Amino acid sequence: MSRAVGIDLGTTYSAVAILRDTGEPEVLPNRDGENITPSVVLFQAFDGRDDPLVGTMAKHSAASAPEDVVQFVKRNMGESAWRFNSTSGTAYAAEEVSAIILRRLKEDAELALGEPVTDAVITVPAYFDDARRTATRHAGKIAGLNVLRVLNEPTAAALSFGLDTSAEGTVLVYDLGGGTFDVTLMRISAGEFDVLGTDGDRNLGGFDFDNRLIEYIAAKVEEQGGPDLLDDNAQVVALREKAEMAKRSLTTVATTTVHVSADGRPFRVAVERSEFERITADLVNRTRDLTQHVLEEAGVSWGQVDHVLLVGGSTRMPMIRSLVEKLAGKAADRSVHPDEAVALGAAIQAAMEDSAATGADIALFEGAAPVIADVTSQSLGVIQVDPDTGRDVNTIVIPRNSKIPAKLSTEGYTVVDNQTSINVQVTEGDDTNPDYVVEIGSKDLPIPPYPKGAPVRVTYAYDIDQTVFVELTDLTANKSLGTFTLDRLANLTDDQVNAAARKVSSLSVQ
Repeated sequence: MSRAVGIDLGTTYSAVAILRDTGEPEVLPNRDGENITPSVVLFQAFDGRDDPLVGTMAKHSAASAPEDVVQFVKRNMGESAWRFNSTSGTAYAAEEVSAIILRRLKEDAELALGEPVTDAVITVPAYFDDARRTATRHAGKIAGLNVLRVLNEPTAAALSFGLDTSAEGTVLVYDLGGGTFDVTLMRISAGEFDVLGTDGDRNLGGFDFDNRLIEYIAAKVEEQGGPDLLDDNAQVVALREKAEMAKRSLTTVATTTVHVSADGRPFRVAVERSEFERITADLVNRTRDLTQHVLEEAGVSWGQVDHVLLVGGSTRMPMIRSLVEKLAGKAADRSVHPDEAVALGAAIQAAMEDSAATGADIALFEGAAPVIADVTSQSLGVIQVDPDTGRDVNTIVIPRNSKIPAKLSTEGYTVVDNQTSINVQVTEGDDTNPDYVVEIGSKDLPIPPYPKGAPVRVTYAYDIDQTVFVELTDLTANKSLGTFTLDRLANLTDDQVNAAARKVSSLSVQ
């Protein structure tokens, strides 16, 4: 019988872990002997078909074959129009590229364990919206995995921390990864993980810090009489690798040097840590503001925070640790491995899901399975007509940071006599203006013909995976008009997911 694994599907690096029989979670090495795998795919075309290469070798190929390499695909999850076109003429959706990475992780885990792997918990940024969570679940299915749960990354990190240290109290998880930023506040007590609030930015991570370095290096090369490197895609890809290496160097030294060749000439650019911190100060400040906002919304002061966890490889930058520790007035906990904590926590959740399904006992938290009380990361609303102005407005039904599972309602009215249907438009976002929220799905439901102003109730149920179920109730007859789950506008259909699974399974993933 196979065991369930936990997978941290990261923007820049991914990892897979399992809970051992001893009750200890452990990251499984990949086929190259590494604990983390670059989330990079090189599409090699042989005899008119693709043989994707995943991981370190693919990452090193980015500079020499930039048109054939896909990086940072996590940033495109949930974007229905995004496609990567390989040189063989095949188009891949973001879910399919992510599935290729997941398949490599799955096969590496099987190699390490010596047994099949079919069940997995996959983590996502806490601030991921419905479309991106659904896309992640679809990617798992396309890869041949049964996705037991989509788990928030900060919650996973806190699970790992709670199991490893048995610590209790109020915990702040500051998670700055390669492509996304999350901050989550939670309270751990007697094996209960109670999330108090979360916020984040899905387009803020190490990638953006690298971009600033790329721009800085390119500008310095121009000052030395060199060409504009940003006009050359191959140079940009090569610069990205050099910028990432420079960023890593600056975590331990005050100055580093980047060597660039362009137009047959060598260029040398010195980068000081203080200058790097200056050109990225606004990015750091964005994380500061989001962190402060979470505490303010939860009504918690820094003095009430007992533990600070730094998660994600980008928290190794000295300015990040300095910022968080200055805000908190205390040292961040150093027991948490920034690259592995999320995967380890996902493995704990996977074992819990396995245990719940099979009835088997697991050696966790002194024999008691932990209880996780998470929150919504996005507000859910419905479009209604304002009776005074006749304009559409977005009415929030389930506010952001509501405990999940949640079930809440709002009431509205028919707008014309003898109206025979109501279009329920489900939205994400906090604004009352429909132009500034995202419609994630809609459905027309029939209603008996009543005079204008007949009351109806819209009820949203939000489950533990943050999947939305909708019910419309006729309050005149006090009768349900129907329930539905979302036909998500930004995601693949079931038929498309099944076709993608066949497509990816036919590939030889290296």
